[in-house]
Amino acid sequence: MALTAERTEPISILQRERPLRPDLMLVLSFLALSAIGIVMVYTATAPALELAGADTATTMRRHAIFVMIGVAVFIVASLIDQRALLSLTPIAYLGSLVALFLVLTPLGTEFNGARRWVDIGPLPFQPSEFAKIAVVLALAALLGNGTAGKVRWDHIARAIVLVGLPAVLIFRQPDLGTMLVFGFVAVAMLFASGTTWRQLAFLVIAATVGAVGIFRAGALRTFQIQRLTAFLDPSEDLAASALYNQIQSEIAIGSGGFFGKGLGQGTQTNLSFVPEQESDFIFTAVGEQLGFIGGTIVIALFGVLVWRVLVAAVNGRDRFGQLVAVGVAGMLMFHVFVNIGMTMRLVPVTGLPLPFMSAGGTAFIAFSLALGMAHSVWMRRSPVPGE
Repeated sequence: MALTAERTEPISILQRERPLRPDLMLVLSFLALSAIGIVMVYTATAPALELAGADTATTMRRHAIFVMIGVAVFIVASLIDQRALLSLTPIAYLGSLVALFLVLTPLGTEFNGARRWVDIGPLPFQPSEFAKIAVVLALAALLGNGTAGKVRWDHIARAIVLVGLPAVLIFRQPDLGTMLVFGFVAVAMLFASGTTWRQLAFLVIAATVGAVGIFRAGALRTFQIQRLTAFLDPSEDLAASALYNQIQSEIAIGSGGFFGKGLGQGTQTNLSFVPEQESDFIFTAVGEQLGFIGGTIVIALFGVLVWRVLVAAVNGRDRFGQLVAVGVAGMLMFHVFVNIGMTMRLVPVTGLPLPFMSAGGTAFIAFSLALGMAHSVWMRRSPVPGE
């Protein structure tokens, strides 16, 4: 299965044909979300750390370090030429498969019933976050190689294999949320490549049959089934415990009102009623302390990010770069919708982080890398519209 297009000229990683001008709206939105995330992580963790007699800035300081690393990764990724990135795609994809396999070996670390991390010295590393990027690159290489305006069935079959291999390994962890990210990103990139409605219908039906088969075969863990059934039928006795996080999340966001209670003044936050608030449920800290206005600003910043990435896709100089940008936009959209929807009980709990705001070093660096790749597409856009 070929992942790369044929090249006839040497490629330099930092190759460029004209001065590179950044997309200031994208960069400023990225930095604003990162800054808000640092503040929210501090307010979400400081009360519990103070109660334990620890430094209230411990978690915030750690997150801020990862933010600085992420910003550096974003800058470097923005400078990498797409042709060099294309040549690195097979290594990235195969490397992600090896890393996902290592998670399932004794080298993997288990936490809260899930084995998703590999310890690298003092820091845990979550391969699935970078596997998303590797899949985006692999699909862009496959679909950008001679599929202009038309996707053949053999391309779809290869795409399913490229997505299916890491998805199976991630399902074993288990990490159902990341599996869903793969599916959404794959459909978005196939659609952008020229997939017909009949082909898309086939993919949707196949995915539905597969999901039902997994459920009927009893392959899901008990806590995953409980979250799903409680979400679909909150009247069950089990719902109160299975939906505890989302119930507390709703209370926190609803209590913020229009203008919020102010930084450090949130009752749900200060009393640590919302579990995992600094990571999966970071948006509850925004809603309670900054209210509807603050939540709207955060969502608007994400909207600007997705818009600018899609603009980069439209103006990309080659199909590989265009599809990379589409994949990154799809990844951001899915994470934002599911994470914020999860805090408002619009979707079941999946454990997906909120990009650039949730505490978590691997996730922040991976999202920064992905956004940098999309930004590189914009900076190397064609100077002639339609070229």
